[in-house]
Amino acid sequence: MNIRPLHDRILAKRIAEQEKTAGGLFIPDTAKEKPLEAKVVAVGNGKMNEKGIIRPLDVKAGDKILIGKYSGSEVKLDGEDHIILREDDVLAILDK
Repeated sequence: MNIRPLHDRILAKRIAEQEKTAGGLFIPDTAKEKPLEAKVVAVGNGKMNEKGIIRPLDVKAGDKILIGKYSGSEVKLDGEDHIILREDDVLAILDK
């Protein structure tokens, strides 16, 4: 499915955290928190400023980003969980 978020919104997929700790202990599903890292799938055209000029987004498809724990809206596309959030909800872009 092709999807393009509107304006300053970003479609991302959370990156799953490791199943066990550094000491080798397995973490049960009930104790896991939502992952804070995500990979950007698609981005909108940008946000319009007060002069009517569209400012392109700083993030692009393929970037790894750091997001807030409760930011965005959860959606299911093609049977996979994704999140749609605004550019303001992105805390950082992670370098490769």
